[in-house]
Amino acid sequence: MEDRSMLIDGVRVPRFLYGTAWKAERTRGLVTTALGRGFRGVDTANQLRHYDEAEVGHGVADSIAAGVVDCDGLFLQTKFTSRDGQDHRLPYDPAAPVGEQVRQSFASSLEHLGVEAIDSYILHGPTRRVGLAAADWEAWRAIEALHDEGRARLIGVSNVSLDQLREFHREARSPLRFVQNRCFAALGWDREVRAFCDANGIVYQGFSLLTANRKALADPEIARIASRHGRTVAQVAFRFALQVGILPLTGTADARHMDEDLEAFDFQLDDAEVDRIERLGG
Repeated sequence: MEDRSMLIDGVRVPRFLYGTAWKAERTRGLVTTALGRGFRGVDTANQLRHYDEAEVGHGVADSIAAGVVDCDGLFLQTKFTSRDGQDHRLPYDPAAPVGEQVRQSFASSLEHLGVEAIDSYILHGPTRRVGLAAADWEAWRAIEALHDEGRARLIGVSNVSLDQLREFHREARSPLRFVQNRCFAALGWDREVRAFCDANGIVYQGFSLLTANRKALADPEIARIASRHGRTVAQVAFRFALQVGILPLTGTADARHMDEDLEAFDFQLDDAEVDRIERLGG
């Protein structure tokens, strides 16, 4: 049976995460449902503009109380989001230095999630589209400090270009273990960033694998591949991701689709099928 998790620096990391963006008042129930269906990794952020981290924590607590999961078997990932990515409901003092904003946001995340340490703590993205600003480095150094203290077990960055990733990797003092990017078939499924990650011991997390690729996944060849395996197009997309080294996220609100998504572990694409999907939209 295919292993559904991997070990990174002593941390057990599921190979498929449940994403909680844009769930609003449904967050608690959907997290509970996802954990009940078999997901063991949850991705969130301390950013009320798009996430409700506190409700994620309630869903986790409900699942633990019900005996569905225990703390040791659960992987929790959250993020620090800079001022530009927030609305008015900030988890930190906007007048504080950036490093202190990170610590305030992190402390709030610990409280929301009911834990003493975070399995994976992610910088939600640089403050500029090209290059890295001083504020990005202040945030990253504060995240590294949390890692050094053992409070953030693994750390990483999100929404980065290849050049930004190279700069983070070159100047990082603590090991960068995750990159989380929106993954577009039309851009080669972020092939260059994935290659850099693969060469440098970084796990690439892909989000919006379905929603960002509706046109590509409507290709008749994908339907034929799905039919050949008796699977859905979504399952083929997630299976492809797993086989090329992407750790996928799904944000489905449908319990049946949660089951189907996890069934991506139950079949295998052949090399020609993987190659065809790699070239979608390219």
